[in-house]
Amino acid sequence: MSLLNEYRSKLRTADEAVKVIKNGDWVDYGTNNSFPVALDTALAKRKDELHSVRIRGNLMRGPLAVVECDPEAEHFIYDTWHCSAYERRLCDRGRAFFSPMVFRNMDWYYRSFLTVDVAMITVAPMDEDGNFNLSGVVGVTRTIVDVAKYLIVEVNPAMPRVSGEAAKLPLSKVDAVVEGPALPLWEMTTPPASDLERQIASHVFPHIRDGATVQLGIGGVPNAIGELIADSDLKDLGMHTELASDGYLAMHRAGKLTNRCKNLHPGVGVLGLAGGSNEFYDWIDNNPEILGFPLNYVNAISTISQIDNIISINGCLAADLYGQVCSESAGTRQISGTGGQLDFVNGATAAKGGLSFLCMSSSFTDKAGVRHSRILPQFGGDIVTTPRSEVFYIATEYGAVNLAGRSSWERAEALISIAHPDFREELIRAAEQQKIWLPHNKR
Repeated sequence: MSLLNEYRSKLRTADEAVKVIKNGDWVDYGTNNSFPVALDTALAKRKDELHSVRIRGNLMRGPLAVVECDPEAEHFIYDTWHCSAYERRLCDRGRAFFSPMVFRNMDWYYRSFLTVDVAMITVAPMDEDGNFNLSGVVGVTRTIVDVAKYLIVEVNPAMPRVSGEAAKLPLSKVDAVVEGPALPLWEMTTPPASDLERQIASHVFPHIRDGATVQLGIGGVPNAIGELIADSDLKDLGMHTELASDGYLAMHRAGKLTNRCKNLHPGVGVLGLAGGSNEFYDWIDNNPEILGFPLNYVNAISTISQIDNIISINGCLAADLYGQVCSESAGTRQISGTGGQLDFVNGATAAKGGLSFLCMSSSFTDKAGVRHSRILPQFGGDIVTTPRSEVFYIATEYGAVNLAGRSSWERAEALISIAHPDFREELIRAAEQQKIWLPHNKR
């Protein structure tokens, strides 16, 4: 059968395609721009004839029709690996449920423990060789499409094509094809870096050297780092990252991102996921100098540790005086997820010349105008993302301190030195009560 005839034989409307889903099935949507809008809408229409369909996804912009149509979760149950702002609100309402994970283990979870009865994934159109493209979601969706018992793809012509064998999805692996319109991509952008975020970034930036490979998370501080790099004299930087965004585009436009000095995948940037502006999506589209890989490779400690001089820069929400770091919750309220933070903390620590930075403002002001410290005496319900035994550098606008190998009193002293001045005496008193403060420590 010719490719064209095989393609036509698998064409379905969204309503036709979702008829394969049965009560109790596990259905996977993938992540961010792989969200199958038409298929989700079609599945929601079947609400009254289905019960206990379990759906997995993560970083979805929403709205999810299957969730919004079923407030009591009698028909559809939604689980997320990592919360977007929309999914966070769902968790707040008890309409989504968080699944703890680290990204490097997702392949293991799916192949060893999880069932995917039906996968519904948005892809870039099929090429002349008969391959769809998993686009900027290859890191998560590669394993899902490999293990799914039944695979439906929703084609969005707006999806960029990411280079690399891992991003190719042969028509032969697909059970049904739904052709969708060129829907706008989710522009996962953040506002320009604030003065405070630039202050934090200024304490990290001096540690970046010519030829370093940089892993940037998403957010204000990573954006500020990208801006500082673009305006600097640094040269020949590399990219190896779980999620690539506009910070790398800024580095590329400034001529700083060459990947020339990388000892792993020299000459090309490596990503697992991509989320940014439309200009960013245009940059990665069919770009042979950027390769996509599954996250079980990108985020593996054994992979990251091979990259000399890798600098990992991620955000966090809070730290306690013992050096524990929370990056995913406020108390027990789920904010985001572990994602790949711990992967890159561990990987960069194991690499020759590698460094890891976890960055946050020293304080925040709540809706009532009350200031709160992000450095706490001890956590009281906050979920630990990076354990104290694994933390390397922590940075605020008051400096960056290295906690590796430090004792409890050294950690307390270092962390209080980068806390907001309004809270330092209070934190010292707490450290004294917790027996982690020496009388001659700096005040």
